Amino acid sequence: MAVVSWEQTVEDSINTIYLLFSAYLVFAMQLGFAMLCAGSVRAKNAMNIMLTNVVDAVVGSLSFYLFGFAFAFGGSAGSNSNPFIGSNYFALSNIPDTSYDYSFFLFQWAFAIAVAGITSGSIAERTQFGAYLVFSFFLSGFVYPVVVHWLWSTHGWLSPSNSTHLLFGSGAIDFAGSGVVHLVGGIAGLWGSLIEGPRVGRFNTFGQTVHMRGHNATLVVLGTFLLWFGWFGFNPGSFGKIVVAYPSTTNQGNWTGIGRTAVVTTLSGSTAGLVTLFGQRLLVGHWNALYVCNGVLGGFVAITSGCSVVEPWAGVVCGFFAAWALIGLNILALKLQFDDPLEAAQLHGGCGAWGLIFTGLFAKEEFVIQAYDSGESGVVRSYGVLMGGGWGLFGAQVVELLAIVAWVSVTMGPLFFVLHKLGILRISVDEEIAGLDISSHGGYAYAETEENNGRFYADYIRMQNEQS
Repeated sequence: MAVVSWEQTVEDSINTIYLLFSAYLVFAMQLGFAMLCAGSVRAKNAMNIMLTNVVDAVVGSLSFYLFGFAFAFGGSAGSNSNPFIGSNYFALSNIPDTSYDYSFFLFQWAFAIAVAGITSGSIAERTQFGAYLVFSFFLSGFVYPVVVHWLWSTHGWLSPSNSTHLLFGSGAIDFAGSGVVHLVGGIAGLWGSLIEGPRVGRFNTFGQTVHMRGHNATLVVLGTFLLWFGWFGFNPGSFGKIVVAYPSTTNQGNWTGIGRTAVVTTLSGSTAGLVTLFGQRLLVGHWNALYVCNGVLGGFVAITSGCSVVEPWAGVVCGFFAAWALIGLNILALKLQFDDPLEAAQLHGGCGAWGLIFTGLFAKEEFVIQAYDSGESGVVRSYGVLMGGGWGLFGAQVVELLAIVAWVSVTMGPLFFVLHKLGILRISVDEEIAGLDISSHGGYAYAETEENNGRFYADYIRMQNEQS
C-alpha cells in the first residue's frame, strides 16, 4: 500500500477545498438565473419561470448523476477510448478513482444544470410545464455531456488535453465553456423558440414589434450581480487545482493564472456593459439598466472560452465586440420576428460563438502552456493568430463552433419538433393570455398581480367551464 506524504495530503486538501468552493459559487448562479428570468418576464408568468429554474436544477441533478457524467468523462486509458462519448461512471460507479472524485463531479454538475436554464429563458411565457421536464432531462443528461466529452475529457476529439491526438496541433480551447455551456444552451433555445413561435401579441399584424417589458427591473439587476459573483467560480474555478507551481517561472503557479482569469473576466463584462449602455443610448434615446445587464452578461459569456489564456487588455477587446454582437443580433432578431424573452439565444449563442473566435485570435502562448501543460518548458502549442501563433488554434475553434451548432441542431431541434407535433410544447392562446401562473400553477406569484389581472382570471375560469 502506497504511503501518501503529508505534503501531498495538504496539497490535495487545499485543491479540493478550492474546487468545492468554486462549485458552490457556480451553483449560486442558479439563484442569479432565477432572479434574472423572473424579472424579465411579465408578472403573470413569474411563478412559472421560477419553478422551471428549480426544475432545471433537480432534474438536471438526476440526469447528470445517472448518465451525464458518464457520457462526459467516461473512458479508459490508451487509444481505445471513444473520442465522441464516454462509456463508464454511470451513477458514479467506481468514483472516486485515480482520475475523478466527488468534488470534481459536483463542480461539473453545477455547470450541467446551468445549460438548461439558458434554454428555458428562450421559450419562457408560452411553454407547457411538461415540456420543460422532457427537454431539461435530455439536454443535461445527453446533449450537453457529449459536448463536454469532446472538449473537457482527456479522450475527446477536440480536447486540448488529449495526449494521443491534438486537433491541428492544439485542440480547441474552451476553458470554461463559451461553446460547451453557452453556445449549447443558446442553440437549443434558438430551436425551441423558432419551433414555438413568438408570444401572443409580440408582433402586430403589420409586423411591428410590440414591447413586452419584464415586470421587475430590481430582480434583473439582482440576478446580474449574482451571476457576476458566480462567474468567479465559473471561470477561475475551471483550473480545478490552485496548488500547481509553474517550473518555468519564479513564484508563479495556478494561483497566478486564477487571479489573472478573474481580472480578465471582470474587464470583459464591464467593458461590454459600458459599450451596451452608450450603444443603446444612441439607438433608443435613453439610459436603460436592463440593456446594460445583458451587455455585462454578454461580455462574461464571450470571455469564458479564453479567460485563462489572454492578457487583461484582451479582455477589454473581447467585451467591446461582444456588446456589438449582442446589439446587432437583437436588432436582427426583431427584424426576423424572432421572440426570445431573455435574449438567451442572442446572448449565450451569439456571444458564446464570438468567444470561441476571440480565443483563436488572442490566446497567448505562455498562458496556453500554463493552463494546459502546468507551465512546463519546452512544450510547443499553437496559439492565437494575432499573437503570432499560426492558424492551428483558430481552425480548431472554428471546428468546435460548427460541431456544436450541428450537434445541438440535430438533437434538440427534432426533440422540440416532436413535442410540438404531439401538442405538448406550447400552451393555448387563452392560457397564454391568462398567464401560466393561473393556468398551470394555481395562482399568481404576487397578490397585486391577481387583482390587476382579474379580467384574465375570469376569462380563464369561463373558458374552463365552457370546455367542461
